[in-house]
Amino acid sequence: MPESFTADVLAEAEHAAGDPRLPGLDLTDVPFVTIDPPSSLDLDQAMHLERLGEGFRVRYAIADVAAFVEPGGLVDAEAHRRGETAYSPDMRSPLYPPVLSEAVASLLPDGPRPAAVWRIDVDTSGDIVDTHVERAVVASRAKLSYEGVQRSIDDGTGDETVSLLPEIGRLLEGAERARGGASLGMPHQEVVSSVDGYALRLEAQLPVEAWNAQISLLTGRAAARLMVRGSIGVLRTMPPPDPRDVARLRRVARGLGVDWPDELPYAELLHRVDAKRSTTEAVFLQEAAVLFRGAGYTAFDGEAPLEPVHAAIAAPYAHCTAPLRRLVDRYALEICHALCADAAVPPWVAQALPSLPGTMARAADLHNRLERTIVDAVEAAVLAPHVGRESDALVVDLWKRHRGEVALRDPVVIGPCDDVHELAAEVRVRLEEAEVETRTIRFVRVPPDDGSISCS
Repeated sequence: MPESFTADVLAEAEHAAGDPRLPGLDLTDVPFVTIDPPSSLDLDQAMHLERLGEGFRVRYAIADVAAFVEPGGLVDAEAHRRGETAYSPDMRSPLYPPVLSEAVASLLPDGPRPAAVWRIDVDTSGDIVDTHVERAVVASRAKLSYEGVQRSIDDGTGDETVSLLPEIGRLLEGAERARGGASLGMPHQEVVSSVDGYALRLEAQLPVEAWNAQISLLTGRAAARLMVRGSIGVLRTMPPPDPRDVARLRRVARGLGVDWPDELPYAELLHRVDAKRSTTEAVFLQEAAVLFRGAGYTAFDGEAPLEPVHAAIAAPYAHCTAPLRRLVDRYALEICHALCADAAVPPWVAQALPSLPGTMARAADLHNRLERTIVDAVEAAVLAPHVGRESDALVVDLWKRHRGEVALRDPVVIGPCDDVHELAAEVRVRLEEAEVETRTIRFVRVPPDDGSISCS
């Protein structure tokens, strides 16, 4: 992972920070707010919500990276090399130099910022009625946190945007459910740092995080609709789950005691499971991630793709709301702005489209491996003092040669295990290996004590 930027890239970024290309439209009177983790500085989105007749108007301001990054310049070339911002517990490898991504381009509440401002009107069914995006100067009123917003929602002290977020979020969740979509509110296994070192945490989403995500998903659906109609763009696509994966997940559900009626579609079940309710349901949602494989980017210039749908969202969808952290979003915003302005898509955008899916795939692979490496190392460190200890576990995957994966409930760890034969079986396992240097852990099934004597 790149740990720094070269001097010439930093110099170009410093110059751009002092001389941005600002739009003429002034929307600083709109009281936008951001909602992010408290430590975040790369703030991509700011929102303002209001009622519009019986429906709602969503204004979503997205950081306008194009105001600072020259196509074909040094900063642009470095962003193509990185693809995405990468995060780890002790450092960050940003897509753009911090003077841009964590300062003048970020929608921090310390002054006006250039933004691509979406205006999306939705009706009482959660359907998009009208969409428009334009460049404007905006000013965020406050940097809010998920925990703080959740508290203000719970005690009724939030302003209009905060108080409307649950109503609009639930409306959009209902529309997603009606389409057959299934956003996976999966608890995220992450490594957290403290004065004592590093630890594992399985963090379930707050309701406000899911509602906030629905605003982003709404904008992504609006962007995809514009691009499909305009016959140019880059979509985030995903095929329907493999029936074999659904059948496997049903067996895991039975083993975990998760009620899944035969006639209930997987998408409907995922809306009912709550990771905050129990560790069992959290583990089930971890395993449900297998249904969401195969996501990628599909670029087109001319005829729209034959399969434009993202299966989890049950609609065409595009990434366009995180340009400070994801390269492809800058291109999607440029295309949508041009289509709304009835203007030609800039040549540098159209020329880059064919290579964007490959660029993003390489970045995602690298960052997934980084995350997995970190988690593997800390899992091994957490378990190392307990080699030889026995625990109850659930078989959540089977491989060849009687090997597979088991999930422990305490600590919440999923790891390889020898001598397992039946998916979703409750087994007793012994920790055989936990090596920090190689980042490996291994369990073995403990044979049931049936009183018999075996010879070897």
